[in-house]
Amino acid sequence: MQRREFLGLSIAAGLSAAGLPGCSDSGPLRFGIHPWIGYEPLYLAQDFNWLPETVVLRPATSARGSMEGLASGALDGAALTLDETIRLWSRGLELIVVAVTDVSAGADVLMVRPSITELTDLKGQRIAVELDGVSGIMLLKILEAAGLGLNDITTVDLPVSEHAAAWSRGDVDASVCYEPTASGIENAGGVRLFDSSDIPETIFDVLVVTRETADRKRGAVRDLVNAHFAGLRHLVRSMHDSVYRVADRQGIAADEVRAALATVMLPDLAANQRYLAASGPLETIARSLSRLMFSQGMIASDPVFQRLSDPSFLPGRVS
Repeated sequence: MQRREFLGLSIAAGLSAAGLPGCSDSGPLRFGIHPWIGYEPLYLAQDFNWLPETVVLRPATSARGSMEGLASGALDGAALTLDETIRLWSRGLELIVVAVTDVSAGADVLMVRPSITELTDLKGQRIAVELDGVSGIMLLKILEAAGLGLNDITTVDLPVSEHAAAWSRGDVDASVCYEPTASGIENAGGVRLFDSSDIPETIFDVLVVTRETADRKRGAVRDLVNAHFAGLRHLVRSMHDSVYRVADRQGIAADEVRAALATVMLPDLAANQRYLAASGPLETIARSLSRLMFSQGMIASDPVFQRLSDPSFLPGRVS
């Protein structure tokens, strides 16, 4: 299971709804989305008819479906992690980040056996990781902090959903994972040694559109971003209502939604303006991350970002 599936496996159908005004060229903007707490503002916007007819959400069960839709041309944009965006760039698909939805602040975790007390103790250990997912990026950052390389450990490449079983069998000494797997391993005697709060502003979730969409459907892209901020405003100002809407949609407990919210930072308009500025934090981090991914063989080529982010689609203000 990829990280962005962990909140639940069911997705509401029929997500196109009329709402805020906007314009469209050659049909509505087809936007891929899948379950993740950082993407909930768009689902909330749909609930309240704040998502205009210029934008149609195309649900999938994971980021993989959205990435395939972008690669095939079936989608104009999608909600992805920054590393997933880089992976598509490295394959020749130019994407533009138009908003940052969340920044991991503890959602991604390194679970270890009690005998492992320091990051340097990871040398020679068997570490469960989903190499082609965001946990693969987390592992690289952990090894960087430990002063180790991939050759210093034994990677056990498994979907995160299989980490707890591997732990119980004694097949691994550590796991790079996220909830609910992290809590399951903790209940089985695992210890949290490191999490994404130790590497702030590294793991981002973003809204991206193709270069062609950014150029030809500017009104629809603005409508998409405005809908995100409308949903975010409701999430922040009406937390109780929002938590129960998310819980009902995902078929999980309200406490699980609150726990998920506690592990991410949801950037407001001012933070987005800072992140998306030309040569700003997001582009700086993306270049550093792409070099790291390329050096470790996670991507075949290091993409050259002429312009990764575009703040021009952000609203002038959020009421």
